[in-house]
Amino acid sequence: VGAAVPKFAHVPLILGPDKKRLSKRHGATSVMEYARQGYLPEAMLNFLALLGWSPGAGDRELFSADELKDIFDLRGISGGNAVFNQEKLDWFNQQHMLRLAPMELAARVKPWFEAAGLWSDDFVGDRHAWFFAVLELLKVRAKRLDEYVTLGRFFVSDELEWDEAAVKKHLAAAGMDEHLTAVSAALGGLETFDPASIETAVRTVADARGVKAGTLIHGIRVSLTGKTVSPGLFDVASLLGRERVQRRLHDGIARGRAAQV
Repeated sequence: VGAAVPKFAHVPLILGPDKKRLSKRHGATSVMEYARQGYLPEAMLNFLALLGWSPGAGDRELFSADELKDIFDLRGISGGNAVFNQEKLDWFNQQHMLRLAPMELAARVKPWFEAAGLWSDDFVGDRHAWFFAVLELLKVRAKRLDEYVTLGRFFVSDELEWDEAAVKKHLAAAGMDEHLTAVSAALGGLETFDPASIETAVRTVADARGVKAGTLIHGIRVSLTGKTVSPGLFDVASLLGRERVQRRLHDGIARGRAAQV
């Protein structure tokens, strides 16, 4: 009673990519569903705030909730309908994940690692430096929280999910077993097991054996990750450590030989 009458305003409709009113056929329909898919609340808020509203001059798009609160003005509401662009939402989510401090990011991805049976409290304890380095390497590729698990599973589990087509193409290739044996020996003799030293060793082996470095790199990548795609191979190898790398190279050799039969 006695309070000022609030101002009411309508924002434009939110449309799907087909320019029709957003509905179930366009995908997720609730905020909680997006949370279950691995989207950050702050990313979703930022994304939704800019649907049908503009902060004004400039091309800045990333804002915190407090920043949005401070700059919001009804005069920024546009007259046209907004389109819900999933790729843009993914971009906002990735950008907000990049902003998270290592411990905060670890806390955000923990439920997904737990659900996959891959979490260890050591990741924020004695092994936090290693785990934070893994997350840092995955940051540029992960667009949602759940992707840290799919992209980084091979770091935290030695039970690889093998791409059999990649095994057949790269590990079963003629001479690959001997190439990988030579790589393992070269890596075993390194004084420092860092990305630069690993790269030098791999390229030296390639030159000595008369093969392209890319040929070896493909074989090594499949041996270490089970896949043909990963973050930078030499960074991956360094984080896995010498012992795990050599063990996986040995397993890759065996799997390649078996695939030749």
